[in-house]
This record gives sequence, C-alpha cells and structure tokens, in this order.
Amino acid sequence: MFPEPEREPSSRELSGKVQPFPVPERIPLFPLPNVVFFPKTYLPLHVFEPRYRQMVADAAAAGQCIGMALLKEGWEEQYEGNPPIFSVGCVGRLASVQVLPDGRSNILLQGLERYEIHEEFFEKSYREARITLKPRDGSLSLDQALRRYLMGVLDEYLKADEEASPLHSLIRPDVSDEVFVNSLSTYLDCTPLEKQFLLEAEHVPQQARRLSDLIQFKLAERRGTGGWG
Repeated sequence: MFPEPEREPSSRELSGKVQPFPVPERIPLFPLPNVVFFPKTYLPLHVFEPRYRQMVADAAAAGQCIGMALLKEGWEEQYEGNPPIFSVGCVGRLASVQVLPDGRSNILLQGLERYEIHEEFFEKSYREARITLKPRDGSLSLDQALRRYLMGVLDEYLKADEEASPLHSLIRPDVSDEVFVNSLSTYLDCTPLEKQFLLEAEHVPQQARRLSDLIQFKLAERRGTGGWG
C-alpha cells in the first residue's frame, strides 16, 4: 500500500504536455498517512489491502481515476475504518495496473489535477467522494530569480543524495514551471504535512515561494550536518 521507489519522469511529464483526461464527479479515495501526490508527477504504489484491491479493480473497470488523500493526525486508531482526511488532494489516472497472482497489484498513477472534497460516501469497502477539480491558473509564471534559486537548491540536493536520480531530469530548460515545482515538492525531504501545505497553494508561484521558505528553514537547521539526510 505504500510507495515503491520512484521511477524516472517521462518525457510527457517533463514537458508538461499531458492531455486532459475526463475525471468523474465521484471518485474512489486512497488515503495514506505518508503520501502527498502532485499534478503532472507519477506515483507507483503496491496495493495489498483487500478493500483497496477492490478499489483498483473498480477504478480500472470504470473511470480510471483514484483520488490520493492525506490522513490527518491520529489516524492510527481508526485506520481500519475511515479516519479524517484533508479535503484537498490530487486525482490520479491509472496509467498502468499489474495484477499479481495473489490478488495484490502494482499500479502507476499519473497526476492529473488537484481536487476538493464536497461529500464522502461509505457504502463500499473503500470510501468515495464527490469532488470538484481545483485547476491552477496556468497563466502565472514563476519568477526567474526564484526558479534559479530552486535550481541551485536542486543542485545541492543532488550532490548530497546519490539516489535522487529522478531529479536529474529536471535540470532542463524545457521542463515547465509546474512540473519543476511539483517534482521538487515530491522528491525533496519535506514532511507529509509540509507537502500538503505546498499542494494547497493556489498557484505555482505561491507553491514555489512556500517551497523556498521551507528549504531555507531546513538548510538553516541542517548546516554543519553534512547534507540533507
């Protein structure tokens, strides 16, 4: 149920030219305590709980969409039920589904758009929600000085973390602002709550500024520790 190691972003992801995909008004939800999903990124997951196996089967048969949601603090005592979740998440399209012989599955979600929950439904073994999409204003561009700063942070991060291979693909001029900022938000060392704060930003420049503030705070904390880890 928890994420497998990330793979390299595709060329379609890096260009930001992902074709619109029809998202149903009512979608299944996949709440996790440690995953925040961002548009125009990819999320591999290993699904083993019976209720989420059924969710994947149902989504594959109709709609092709799953809403990732972050569980709120205190979820442990209610995990087998339906503990509270944050109302803003990201819808993912089932890009691939590999069903294993024992019923578990490996799936790959393509991040489509942010959503906001308006009503939850509990008739099935997994929860569903009626949502509206929360697209960001694509006309707002990232300040180039801020992008250069974040590129410098990325360079520092890559030097400190040899396993951060997916981030190497971001050092290209054709990577869109949204893909660049969302990918950094995904891969850099932020807590789930911090990533939720980034996801809830109203537009990419605001998310970038929040990310910059978080990074500066973390760098100030970690000076003299020999890296990011």
